[in-house]
Amino acid sequence: MLNKLNPVIYLIYLLSFASQSTFNIENIMEKHTEDLKAIREMMEKSSKFLSLSGLSGIMAGVTAIAGALFAYLYLLRHHSSAEFLLKQDLLILTVDAILVLVISLGFAIYFSRRKAKKKNQKLLSTVVLNTMYNLGIPLAAGGILSIIMISRGQTELVAATTLIFYGLALVNVSKFTYGEVHYLGIAEIIIGLLAAVFIHSGLILWTIGFGVCHVIYGIIMYKKYDLN
Repeated sequence: MLNKLNPVIYLIYLLSFASQSTFNIENIMEKHTEDLKAIREMMEKSSKFLSLSGLSGIMAGVTAIAGALFAYLYLLRHHSSAEFLLKQDLLILTVDAILVLVISLGFAIYFSRRKAKKKNQKLLSTVVLNTMYNLGIPLAAGGILSIIMISRGQTELVAATTLIFYGLALVNVSKFTYGEVHYLGIAEIIIGLLAAVFIHSGLILWTIGFGVCHVIYGIIMYKKYDLN
């Protein structure tokens, strides 16, 4: 029957059929793409810790800057201290560092819990435990080494040690969370190595690593993930 039709009408029919077929194929491919994207997102949610909030990074950076400012002002005031005061200074600065760590962890738990609740996700899961495990081992090793160095009066490389081990912890844990954590870890390692070379600038580099870098990282994470 199609052979008896006017050639123009027949051509229009073929073009219309081809157009509809192409449209249907595009719809099928688009649907498959959306399905694959949804499957990938589900797999990421089940295998990665995605409740990490950018606000926790910002607050950790602000806390580190405040702690470093206190340490700087304290050292500036007691620059010409005797040996007895030097031991006292080390104790005070150690307490200062511990407070910075505890407060930063507190902010991380609070904001992560709030984000997880907002997205109806469990904060305590196998993924979270794996994240804490891979983060905790390098952190614990670096912390213990720093305490040993402080107890022996070898404080020159403490800033470098904490930065390097913290960076290694972030790189190690990045496979369980956002990819940006990996780059933050690399930055911390580089700054730590610089602190090992420029020993007298250790406090400044420590402030840049734990303070400024965290604030920048937190702002990026907040804009990219928390606002969506």
